[in-house]
Amino acid sequence: MDIGVFIFATDYSIAPDELARELETRGFASLYLPEHTHIPTSRRSPWPGGGELPKEYSYTHDPFVALSFAAAATTKLKIGTGICLLPQRDPIVTAKAVASLDLLSGGRFIFGIGGGWNVDEMENHGVQYKTRFKQMREHVLAMKALWTQETAEYHGEFVDFDPAWSYPKPAQRPHPPIILGGETDYTVNRVVEYCDGWLPRGGRNFDAAEGMGRLRRAADKAGRDMASLSVTLFRAEPDAQKLESYAQAGIESALFNLPSAGRETVLPLLDEFAALL
Repeated sequence: MDIGVFIFATDYSIAPDELARELETRGFASLYLPEHTHIPTSRRSPWPGGGELPKEYSYTHDPFVALSFAAAATTKLKIGTGICLLPQRDPIVTAKAVASLDLLSGGRFIFGIGGGWNVDEMENHGVQYKTRFKQMREHVLAMKALWTQETAEYHGEFVDFDPAWSYPKPAQRPHPPIILGGETDYTVNRVVEYCDGWLPRGGRNFDAAEGMGRLRRAADKAGRDMASLSVTLFRAEPDAQKLESYAQAGIESALFNLPSAGRETVLPLLDEFAALL
């Protein structure tokens, strides 16, 4: 099993390029960064984690900019968004950002996506909560066309453009892996329909065998080969027995959560986690 980390990279936490170097030196497989363009002060949307929204949500870097620093500082470490709030992004601009980062990193980018939970935030982007997943699907399909076709076009309800050229193309063929965050059956069905992998959240309430069973049943129903789908467990528990149970269930990658803190806090944690590699 590959082991990586997830962190809200901020202006007060360890820099992404330094963190990436330290991860690669210790043998970690990947670094994932999340996205929030901004946090509206209205705070109408309750945080899914319960209680007050943690400070780091308002301070996180743009993931594509931060990951470019991480990629430039390393040679093998995989870099990923965990997650990119795709409905809130222009798909043509995002397709170019993904392709550029994948090409310049030598094919090390993993495109983690999701629909989002902050209604206030997405409304500021002109996105409606009830249709965000339908919009996300169109964005994915349009971006795939831009990545894989010399001349691409897409005509949908949310995305509509005539024949166009978009370069560079990604280093990975046909495109970087697209993995979708979430745990519901709706999420699993979306993974099977138009993604390359699943990014569920771990923790005490996550049953790896049950989750993999749901994914397998959805794939069988849709006629999708399970071998074409990867599973990366987000917020995995840093415990040897838990990791063994994840691996036995068929989960290929696990991500440990790091606090948004300086090197004096983060580096000792990396040393602790490295013992589980």
